[in-house]
Amino acid sequence: MSTPAPFGRMLTAMVTPFNKDLSVDWAGVETIAKHLAANGHDGIVVNGTTGEAPTTKPEEKDEIIRVVKAAVGNSVKILAGAGDNETSFSIDQAKRAEKAGADGVLIVTPYYNKPPQAGIKAHFRAVAGATDLPVMMYDIPGRTGVELESDSIIELFEIPNIVALKDAKGNVAATSWVIKRCGIPVYSGDDILNLPLLSVGAVGFVSVCGHTVGNDLREMLDVWFAGNAARALEIHQKLLPVYTGTFRTQGAILTKAALNLMGLPGGFTRLPLVDATEAQIAQLREDLRQGGVTLN
Repeated sequence: MSTPAPFGRMLTAMVTPFNKDLSVDWAGVETIAKHLAANGHDGIVVNGTTGEAPTTKPEEKDEIIRVVKAAVGNSVKILAGAGDNETSFSIDQAKRAEKAGADGVLIVTPYYNKPPQAGIKAHFRAVAGATDLPVMMYDIPGRTGVELESDSIIELFEIPNIVALKDAKGNVAATSWVIKRCGIPVYSGDDILNLPLLSVGAVGFVSVCGHTVGNDLREMLDVWFAGNAARALEIHQKLLPVYTGTFRTQGAILTKAALNLMGLPGGFTRLPLVDATEAQIAQLREDLRQGGVTLN
């Protein structure tokens, strides 16, 4: 494998557990970080969508970085979500993440505003230029309303500290061409496409399902890069119920419910998210069981 994996191969976008009063459960943050580190992870992404970043204050984001970093030590890289639809705020978040001890930042395409590609490129250049940390771009047009086009990715990859792409575009053909044209390290940002993206040259995952099946995903990566595609396919097919089940509604909602079912402190959600219903939890329990997850 000639393409480097600058943040390791197995990363998960970690939830932020909240207490019933919706304060941050700091002991829970530490526990989940240690759980991920013990189950196949090279890296943890904090303060992303799954971490309910739109509802956490900047001071909470800073402390999440510090707590997770202290919990896992230097063996696991910590990426911090710092993207926003206001460039100046994204710059401030990136600077705060660097000061708090993050090893890199994840910057999403500006959302809601629907800027043209020129604006998107200027946004990424401004944020990357404001920090010495390595940057992973994040392309998820289903959430942001605008894609990071292939030519833009290739141009931005020329910036020295833009080192990777989290791909949740759902367009394996387009990603194939991007990898061929510029060789950017691509991380799958859509669990059900983990194996298909590996097949076209991705270097790893930024998962959500890593909360529940981190060791399985780690094995998939290891066997794939060892040349055992058949075993990787077996794992992919085994995990299909988990992939589907985790996203029957918003991913953070059901991931927190899954952690609670596993005896881990998933906790509660902050509005505008809402906690899983009893019916959703019953369906999730069956989905996880079919995927081989051990529950309490």
